[in-house]
Amino acid sequence: MTSLELAKEAAKALDTKRGAKIKVIKVEDVSVLTDYFVIATGTSSTHVKSLADEVEYKLKESGNTVSHVEGHRSNSWILLDYVDVIVHVFSEESREYYDLDKMWADGAEVDISDILVD
Repeated sequence: MTSLELAKEAAKALDTKRGAKIKVIKVEDVSVLTDYFVIATGTSSTHVKSLADEVEYKLKESGNTVSHVEGHRSNSWILLDYVDVIVHVFSEESREYYDLDKMWADGAEVDISDILVD
């Protein structure tokens, strides 16, 4: 599975649990950290945790295990590190505060409209 395919699988998993404002941003040309960021918003701390759990579950089903997890205790920002793909699941307030969308504006947003259910 390529890093783009992994990022799209994560986006699909977030979408199935009604994650909001899901974005996939290609950052490999502007950062050595990773190839893609997947960013989504949950409506509550419980929703944020359930979104992160769903990503971890769905990607594990396809043979991809998370390398590192940060933030499970706070439930306002959970980071799932898959090395080539980093998934960020935020509460609305945390997403606005950290504003990764703006911070990584030099990255290329990937069109995922074909994989998300409206």
